[in-house]
Amino acid sequence: MTGWHIGVIGGSGLYEAGVLEEAQQVPVASAFGEPSGPVTMGTLEGVRFTFLPRHGAGHCLPPSAVNYRANIDVLKRCGVSDVLAISAIGSLRDEMAPGDFVVPDQFIDRTEGRARSFFGAGLTAHVGLADPVCPRLARYAADAAEAADARVHRGGCYVAIEGPQFSTRAESALYRQWGADVIGMTAMPEARLAREAELPYAVLAMVTDYDCGGEGRTVEAAAILAVMRANVEKARAALVALARSLPEEREPSQIDRALDGAIMTPRSEWGREAAGRLDAVAARYLRDLSDG
Repeated sequence: MTGWHIGVIGGSGLYEAGVLEEAQQVPVASAFGEPSGPVTMGTLEGVRFTFLPRHGAGHCLPPSAVNYRANIDVLKRCGVSDVLAISAIGSLRDEMAPGDFVVPDQFIDRTEGRARSFFGAGLTAHVGLADPVCPRLARYAADAAEAADARVHRGGCYVAIEGPQFSTRAESALYRQWGADVIGMTAMPEARLAREAELPYAVLAMVTDYDCGGEGRTVEAAAILAVMRANVEKARAALVALARSLPEEREPSQIDRALDGAIMTPRSEWGREAAGRLDAVAARYLRDLSDG
């Protein structure tokens, strides 16, 4: 395979049991602080994969404590071309049942206090995020999940909440009124940061429960874990199917050049510290400027 290097953000169980060939765990430092943990690099069906456990070893990091910037920065430093996030979600729609997989294409961001940009004082940028998910990667992910005998819903709106608590019934009802289909705690600001890093991003989400909007429905962590354990083998099989399905050559994506026209600060005004931290995230943009 030429050009494909898939970064996977998810649980460590996805790459255990010999899924990856030539697997090696590598610590990678980030200019944005500590990532969730070391990455595991290897190949799958001849395709390069790099895995990063979002919640750290032993699931020790709650969603609000994840350093999303460091995680995306580390994957960029590893040279990944595309990012697939695998996560657990709750369903806001009866037709999206526990055990199903959903590949959302839109997000509503209700998180609070999380660093959601690599840019800021000293160097500002405004990337487009109207379509936050890469349609090509999302299609490959959905096809792969179906090949793994999962029931898959293509498209849908994911509302990201801060957590770590689950929603109240009033909140759940409100999210349904907004048009949200599923609910989770981690896709934002991941999707925002992946776009700034010029990395095509998609989510393969496992429905673990119905959110608490219906009469008598509640959300319990133990039940969620049980569904997750039952689905992890399908998620592993989907990754194998994804690797097998990728074209021999990776055609360029528009997202590969998301920073073109997005950086507002003239180069002569860039803050040295701010620019220095972007040596991985904006490497392509900085190289193009130097070449020009």
